[in-house]
Amino acid sequence: MKYYIVNAFTRSDEGGNPAAVCLPEEPVADKSMQEIAAEFGLSETAFVEKKHGFYGLRWFTPEIEVDLCGHATLAAASVLWEQSIAYSESLIEFETKSGMLSAMKKDGLILMDFPMEAAVPSECPQELVNALGVEPIYTGRNRFDYIIELKSENVLRKISPDYDLLSKVETRGVIVTSHSESNNFDFVSRFFAPRAGIPEDPVTGSAHCCLAPYWSGKLNKKSMTGFQASERGGTVHVELKENRVLLGGEAVTLSSGKLMD
Repeated sequence: MKYYIVNAFTRSDEGGNPAAVCLPEEPVADKSMQEIAAEFGLSETAFVEKKHGFYGLRWFTPEIEVDLCGHATLAAASVLWEQSIAYSESLIEFETKSGMLSAMKKDGLILMDFPMEAAVPSECPQELVNALGVEPIYTGRNRFDYIIELKSENVLRKISPDYDLLSKVETRGVIVTSHSESNNFDFVSRFFAPRAGIPEDPVTGSAHCCLAPYWSGKLNKKSMTGFQASERGGTVHVELKENRVLLGGEAVTLSSGKLMD
């Protein structure tokens, strides 16, 4: 099985979010995929299966399979074009647990068509407040995560979560966001998912399926640029299209190899 390690949502070898992309030549058991993801130890490992006219795509953290992942989808599309498995100018379609997703190249970016995952206002669990050590000015929730807005980027960057306490909150993850203090970005965010085996994710595409409609409503804009302010950091371009979100970013392949039986 060939594999590639790709930095997503960056043009740098050091920034962005690394993902493993595996290209099995024959079917792989779910247990084996989970074990491989645990061995890579990255926030996501993608398994890509070539089908008739499209590709099957599944994502695994070191501990669980997830229903939606942006940065590993970006990494998978980049590998398929880079290795000439897909034609360089073609649209790539992925069959996933969140329906059909697509990726295309435009203006130097890879654009992915994802479902919108808007949040609705929600009570903030006290364990969540205690785990983050901050008071939110807004709390919402979608089918995956909580989203919390804070009063400033400075507060957001200083968060040091209690991951043991945060892992007790029943949610895939927690999106923390604020307005950006930089003119280069519309908003900033961080993403914590200790229950999924990811204390802090460097750059989270699927979280921007929630962030895009949230900040669109506040800023009255359809196209925006977000920065995920993790230690590695990464830039995600977003554009709303009815009930879909276009996620745009860059990717850099770091290494490749082959997994042996």
